[in-house]
Amino acid sequence: MIVAVPRESALKERRVALVPETVARLVKAGVGVCMQRGAGDAAAFPDALYASAGATFADDGESLARISDVLVTVGRPGDSELSALRPGSVVVGFLNPLGDPEYVGRLAERGVTALAMEMIPRITRAQSMDALSSQSNIAGYKAVLLAAATLPKFFPMLTTAAGTVPPAKVLVLGAGVAGLQAIATARRLGGVVSAYAVRAAVKEQLLSRGASVLALDLGADAEGAGGYAKELTPEQQERQRAWMIEQIGANDAVITTALVPGRRAPVLITEQAVAAMRPGSVIVDLAAEAGGNCALTKADEIVTSPNGVTIVGTTNLPSTMPSDASRLYSRNVYALLSPWIADGALNIDMNDDVAKGAVIARDGDVLLGGAKA
Repeated sequence: MIVAVPRESALKERRVALVPETVARLVKAGVGVCMQRGAGDAAAFPDALYASAGATFADDGESLARISDVLVTVGRPGDSELSALRPGSVVVGFLNPLGDPEYVGRLAERGVTALAMEMIPRITRAQSMDALSSQSNIAGYKAVLLAAATLPKFFPMLTTAAGTVPPAKVLVLGAGVAGLQAIATARRLGGVVSAYAVRAAVKEQLLSRGASVLALDLGADAEGAGGYAKELTPEQQERQRAWMIEQIGANDAVITTALVPGRRAPVLITEQAVAAMRPGSVIVDLAAEAGGNCALTKADEIVTSPNGVTIVGTTNLPSTMPSDASRLYSRNVYALLSPWIADGALNIDMNDDVAKGAVIARDGDVLLGGAKA
């Protein structure tokens, strides 16, 4: 069996799907690993490290896909790679099945088995496979660094001969993995942190990270299946936005992390809320690629509002820390595949709850939750 890793085709994507550490483990298990030359360069993993781990090399992604039994990517395979895949081969990566079901249909038409990393169920046994969490951790950390670098004041309180500088006030919206990491990082930098999340069950997690918890009674809890936040009703969203204007205006930096899988991101920060903030304040919107939690967010742009608030819409923050992001993602992939590898071959157990969630195409069929769509 050959596990193949191409260079990522997406613009500004610097991660690589497997790092040398994981390649060595696969080779030890009797699996051949073939890398596209230069696949790990942007993540600081040169070809020499892969060669030392036992990998072989191909010059282009198309020929790599043609010989692969398992093609492992971070994002989607490029069109040339997808067209070169043999029926019966396996594709593993962030495939965005909920956001683009037509693409899942293309995978099914190719006759490949496709495993979407974002569809791995959030169960205890699958924690080591949870690539959404590993990458969100990085995004939450980097978001605070961006806020600190953009804000025209210190994060921590400083007592100097010239007087005391008050600490920055930081508000984190959302209490998923990214939000919790953002809280912890902002606290380490010395900020005074408050947080808000629609799921009542996460209050203890917010407090444990050192944040004060803002509370708004929406009339019902907003936690959906699988531990994700569910979409609020229009009435709940309107009440939330009105209340948030006052809360947002009292802070120097706001980190937003609210995402609903397969949906446009909810708008938590209206133009009125931005107008309530002081000049020099900063919003870092981690939902920018899904439309943004702020009404003024523009994906992959940094914009300034009329009243001097900076809105950072940088997308794919894990790719800005490609070495550790790749290392964690690679371990997630290995944790997913290794239970199904025996004698150098991959045999996916479709009775496994992990497979039921992650496999989105197989034998020409589109699968949802292990059943034909």
